[in-house]
Amino acid sequence: MVDLKAKKIVSNESSDIVRMLNEVELGKKEVEIAECIDLYPKELASKIDETNEWVYELLNNGVYRCGFSTQQAAYDRASAGVKKGLDRANEVLSENDFLCGGSFTDADLRLLPTILRFDGAYSPLFRAGGVNRRIRDYPNLLAWLQRCWELEGVKETIDLEDAVSSYYRQLFPLNPGGLLPTPITLEEIGLKL
Repeated sequence: MVDLKAKKIVSNESSDIVRMLNEVELGKKEVEIAECIDLYPKELASKIDETNEWVYELLNNGVYRCGFSTQQAAYDRASAGVKKGLDRANEVLSENDFLCGGSFTDADLRLLPTILRFDGAYSPLFRAGGVNRRIRDYPNLLAWLQRCWELEGVKETIDLEDAVSSYYRQLFPLNPGGLLPTPITLEEIGLKL
């Protein structure tokens, strides 16, 4: 995020940017307050923070620790963590529509890109969570993904094929042949266009 007036970089950390964007009006003063989504409501702040901690450690960062491990023990720890994170998310979502209750929050936004890319990149290329681990094998997590996908503006902002294929194109050590697998489709994941 760049402050164009001050000509300074404000932040390149996505979690900081999400919080900053939650606190600003983006030139839509005509929009009713009721239409705005508060991704970090005060009454859920501690639950969101706690959720973000385990989501980041086990899933968001866990998939990368799997993919870039150079020692078996490090991979085994990371992979076990990813499996634990998927199991935990699936369990939480067995009781709630979203990670912190009945509404989409900052925690859901932070998990969404990882889960969208999981079946197409993190599982097959990074071997995250073990062999053939797939989001569609976690019914509550899949239902959550489908709910998130149907939120206004989500499907219009995501190019799943590009988001997944970039991993195969850019990570030469993990894919030295540069081969792009047949892309996973939204329908295969369980999402509708």
